Amino acid sequence: MLTKLEEKVEKLLKDTIESLGYELYDVEYVKEGKNYFLRIYIDKPEGIDLKDCEKVNDAISDKLDEANYIKEPYFLEVSSPGVERVLRKDRHLEQNREKEIEIKLFKKDENGKKEYQGILKNFDEDKIILEQMKQGKEEPNQVQNLEIERKDIAHIKTIYHW
Repeated sequence: MLTKLEEKVEKLLKDTIESLGYELYDVEYVKEGKNYFLRIYIDKPEGIDLKDCEKVNDAISDKLDEANYIKEPYFLEVSSPGVERVLRKDRHLEQNREKEIEIKLFKKDENGKKEYQGILKNFDEDKIILEQMKQGKEEPNQVQNLEIERKDIAHIKTIYHW
C-alpha cells in the first residue's frame, strides 16, 4: 500500500508522465541508511531505457520542487519496475493473475514459513489466493489453494525464470 506522501506524488506526476507516453507504474519513498530516495517507476510495452528515464526525470523535477511535498533532502530516481516486479497495487495483482508470484510475510506463519511461491489465482482487499502444488508423499502433484491474509504480507513480486 502507498503512503499518503506516495499517493500525493503519484497524483501530482501521473498526467505528466502519461502525456509523455509512459505508464506511472509505482512511486516509492524510502529511507536507506541516512539518505532518502523518491523512486518513480515508469513502464511502456516495449520496455524502458536510460533515455526514457532522463526524459521523465527532466519533466517531473521542477513539479516536485514546486509542490515541495518532501521537506528533507532526497535523491530522485526514475527507473523501470524491472523484470521481477513488486506488486503493491490491486491493478498490479490484476495484471499478474494466473502468473507465478512470490509472497514474503512479516513473520513466520503457523506452518513455520515466511515465504510462499505459487500462481496468483485471486485476491480481494483482505486476502491473496495462491495455487500451489502439494508437497509430500501423499497425493503428490495435487493442486491446493492457499489463502494468505494481506495484513500479514510484507512483499509480493513476480517471478521470472532466467
